[in-house]
Amino acid sequence: MFPLLKENIRIAFDSIKSQLLRTILTVLIIAIGITALVGILSAVSALENTISSDFASMGANTFNLQQYEFSTQRRGSGEREKINPIISYREVRDFKESYVYPQTQTSISFTGTGTAEVKFENDKTDPEVSVLGVNEFFLSNSGLDLENGREFNYFDIQNNNNVAILGSDFANGLFKDKNPIDKTISIRGVKFRVIGILESKGSTFGNNQDLRVLIPIELARSIFTQPNINYNISVKVGDKQLMEGAQSEAIITFRNIRKLTPLEENDFGIGKSDDLINRIFSITSYLNIAAWIISIITIFGSSIALMNIMLVSVTERTREIGIRKALGAKGSTIATQFFMETLIIGQLGGILGILLGILIGLGVSAAADFDFVTPWKAMFWATGITILVAVLAGSYPASKAAKQDPVESLHYE
Repeated sequence: MFPLLKENIRIAFDSIKSQLLRTILTVLIIAIGITALVGILSAVSALENTISSDFASMGANTFNLQQYEFSTQRRGSGEREKINPIISYREVRDFKESYVYPQTQTSISFTGTGTAEVKFENDKTDPEVSVLGVNEFFLSNSGLDLENGREFNYFDIQNNNNVAILGSDFANGLFKDKNPIDKTISIRGVKFRVIGILESKGSTFGNNQDLRVLIPIELARSIFTQPNINYNISVKVGDKQLMEGAQSEAIITFRNIRKLTPLEENDFGIGKSDDLINRIFSITSYLNIAAWIISIITIFGSSIALMNIMLVSVTERTREIGIRKALGAKGSTIATQFFMETLIIGQLGGILGILLGILIGLGVSAAADFDFVTPWKAMFWATGITILVAVLAGSYPASKAAKQDPVESLHYE
């Protein structure tokens, strides 16, 4: 049995080589469909992996009070559905003083600028540094860890100490080979002593998380005095089972601060980090569907092309089939030969499509700074699809070849 199978495979390869151009075109058609599938799925997987790693650090036990919900702020006509007021400093201060719930800690912060210039001795950065005013709970609530130094403490914030925590890019950039801890930097003429360096977080959607400076919130307010600053409130709950109660209490507290009547809707949003992840994943699911639709249409066309090439091959080799049957070859042997040709062509297209798809996914990940992951699931699906295409496209031509009458085949010109 095995020698016969080996011989059929050899004959199949010889036949493929004899019709090289036609085979290459068919392989390319199959490869295009598989490339679309693997390429899009691998790019989407890289996007999902990046989002998960970026937001997972915040944990499922943290929620935020913000100006809007994560849902869209516009109607289908393009008109804004509702304009919520910004969260002011008075409101975040009142919330921190009024909100009392077991096992919770409240972080308040705001972004002073995204175009600051940081100076150290005679060196300075490009004006692209983000400066955030924060309180002592910001690092813990945001899931940020220190690579070196210490966090802000209660006295740093209450006494408005001129201290700062820097992103990891500063250690290798502004300070070069020097230890940044206890060094003095200058932002808009105000000097700060560096007390900590954050661990690297990379960048998300072009936003560099490692090129930022954290300073006490009151000092930041004295430096950055632009009007209508929107503040952020983050609440971390020690026990996840208390999350629902903590959120309800936070909503009631903030409604009281804004003096909303029981009949008025919330004019602010509340959300957890995993809510945002789920919303983004629901969007990426549409990309997955699009990948399947594109690939199925293309693969359907390639299966027709593959069946066509095999039918033409059966017709062209009618005399060969007759000679083999006259020499004692069984119909199953003839069918196996043509089926093996179809399977080989299908797998060549599948392998080429998988390689091209991975390269596309890798290129998209590198360009968008996503965390690329090997798309094993997409590769397994692609392999299975190419086998299915080969089975469907090769069954009829193989059956037709096996049923040919040897006498008529020998007379075929």
